[in-house]
Amino acid sequence: MTVKLRDIANEAGVSAMTVSNVLNGKSARASLETIERVRAIADRMGYVPNIPARSLAATRSHIIAAFVPVGEDNSALVSPHTVAVIGGLEQRLRHRGYHVLLRSIEHEADVAEAIRGWSLDGAVLVEFNDAEVDRISIDAVPLVAIDSYSDNPRTIGVRSDDYEGGRLAATYLLDAGHRHILFAGPPHGATGVVARRWEGFRDALRARAVEPSHIAVEHVLTALEDGRRLGLRLAHQHPEVTAVFATADVLAIGIMSGVQEGGRRVPDDVSVIGFDNLDISGYGSPSLTTIGQDMSAKVAEAARIILAEIEGNESPSAPVTLPVHLIERGSVRSLRDG
Repeated sequence: MTVKLRDIANEAGVSAMTVSNVLNGKSARASLETIERVRAIADRMGYVPNIPARSLAATRSHIIAAFVPVGEDNSALVSPHTVAVIGGLEQRLRHRGYHVLLRSIEHEADVAEAIRGWSLDGAVLVEFNDAEVDRISIDAVPLVAIDSYSDNPRTIGVRSDDYEGGRLAATYLLDAGHRHILFAGPPHGATGVVARRWEGFRDALRARAVEPSHIAVEHVLTALEDGRRLGLRLAHQHPEVTAVFATADVLAIGIMSGVQEGGRRVPDDVSVIGFDNLDISGYGSPSLTTIGQDMSAKVAEAARIILAEIEGNESPSAPVTLPVHLIERGSVRSLRDG
């Protein structure tokens, strides 16, 4: 037997319209007691919404896409950072009556195709580089780009203070007495997350008059295995380096693994600092010192903006930048201690 809205309304003692509003996330006029009662009855009766019918009857589909760029043979959920972002978006948007469509993007044309094909209300761009965001021209729906510094007027960027994060990492290593430091991260251009972290890192070293020859740079992908390989060859290629700043926790953990596999110790022989403060950074021995960004706040802000754009509420016209902070654990040794 199909459960209908009026069945729930009769048992809850409210109108079918109230039930519809509550189950669709439009519950501003309903009391908390009514909301909880309606949802409990709907769950107990096994109510299943008719999504196609709802989309036809409404001016919005209540579907928001999370687009993730991938290679032809890659999964959209390889990165722990991506998993954290998608999970947070789904939780927040679900509670507002929206469904999240996860879509891998192999080619930029797939963005416009998905928006048209799924009648999306909006989309969140996750881990697109700035050049890719710059080239997106479709303006049919609101677009929010996480970790973007693009000037594309069709998108709103939400990011952490990457420049300050790079500056904090370099300052912390310098204060610990390190002078031969390696910067490890993906290749970067003039803009983007990694570029901003590099600029903050470089400027902090310059401010302390560190010789440019003392700064090594390794361009490696943000992946555990790429970090492990760098850690293994670190002693041979950079024997003078006493500390590494990796632009992502997963890369930093890979570097630590490679260093230890190669017979050296972290932090006794090489100190390592990461960026993100993902859950994995607190595991292992030693646990990872890192630059913490508030992932939950960043995802919440992205969800708030996309909903405000869709529902016609006031939303920011300029990018949103969130603060970062240093999290000290056990992967950095102070050379000043002797």
